[in-house]
Amino acid sequence: MAESSSSSTASGGTSIAGLLGVAFVVLKLTGVITWSWWWVTAPFWGGLALVLGIFGIGALVIGAVAGVVALLENRQLRIRNKNRKRLG
Repeated sequence: MAESSSSSTASGGTSIAGLLGVAFVVLKLTGVITWSWWWVTAPFWGGLALVLGIFGIGALVIGAVAGVVALLENRQLRIRNKNRKRLG
């Protein structure tokens, strides 16, 4: 009879940002720092805000490029129609 052994390891832990956030909260609650709560909690939500900001800027750039392309295509269509009317 064969014995089977299985082992599972879980890796995880607290990130540097998480530790920094906890430290800032403790310092705020003890009165050592007088920062706004927005800055105290920034290590918790800052990464997400950065990613969302990058995606937002990317969406604006893509939208602006698509708008310019649409305007140029519309202009070319108007010029073609005008030339067709003049020639035909």
